[in-house]
Amino acid sequence: MRPASSSGRPVGRPAAGSGRTPRPRAGQPAQSRRAAEPEQLGFDGMPERLFVCTPSKLGAYADCPRRYRYSYVDRPAPPKGPPWAHNSLGASVHNALKNWYALPVDRRRPEALAGLLRGTWVRDGFRDDEQERDAYRRALAWLESYVETLDPQADPVGVERVVAVRTAVLAFNGRADRIDLRTGASGPELVIVDYKTGRTGLDADDARGSQALALYAYAAERVFRRPCRRVELHHLPTGTIAAHEHTTESLARQVTRAEETARDIMAAERAVADGSDPDDAFPAEPGPRCGWCDYRRTCPAGAQTPGKDPWAAMDRRD
Repeated sequence: MRPASSSGRPVGRPAAGSGRTPRPRAGQPAQSRRAAEPEQLGFDGMPERLFVCTPSKLGAYADCPRRYRYSYVDRPAPPKGPPWAHNSLGASVHNALKNWYALPVDRRRPEALAGLLRGTWVRDGFRDDEQERDAYRRALAWLESYVETLDPQADPVGVERVVAVRTAVLAFNGRADRIDLRTGASGPELVIVDYKTGRTGLDADDARGSQALALYAYAAERVFRRPCRRVELHHLPTGTIAAHEHTTESLARQVTRAEETARDIMAAERAVADGSDPDDAFPAEPGPRCGWCDYRRTCPAGAQTPGKDPWAAMDRRD
């Protein structure tokens, strides 16, 4: 047994948690001192780091690698353009529905919606007060029609609920608008519901092809330990529902697609870190979408496309 000092600690042993390392002896060569310092070792077969992502992060790269770079790689990020009115409208409607479900059951009535929408209304991006008032009236009409189709007694499993899952490549997390629990052919099943406020109606192909909805379903099944195969797009302007029933195989294909995108992103990020030209690693994909891009004025390729006014999408709505 080591002799103890007056402090009660064994002589010659540093206090636990002191964080001090032994000092090199005077005259010890620098090379020897470096050799004595501990090194972080790598091991063959260690797993690669997971790619942390959301649906919007994956979608940004799929739409245009250059836009992904401006959003997630360049620091400081380039300045964005002004806010979009259609995004303000969509956020206002989503938040009003979230707050409708937060009400006590006996207060979930259509007449509550006007106050909820006013309380969540986002004013950014509209051309003028007249356009904003018109947008508010339309949004309120959508909400009133939509909640008439809902059972006010029914509480979803989740509203604006974050679900997360890990795969061999991804650390995915996303916020689902709504997760319902319904009775299916084999018993209780989860359903992913996504609200849409865009002008154009949606169909089953949109629901089937949505990578975001598939990833939500894949993650929700693992978080809640219940089957989750059905995904739905609820288009409030038209009151229509576009739905798709996934299978285990179709969800796996969407996860594989997401992993492939993640690998492409990580390869591009490594290339930039190793000295490659960022414009080559993250090429632009010019097209009509550039007119709506937040970074159009920063991107030389996107700047060739005329930009849209922040309120332009409002004039294209039903």
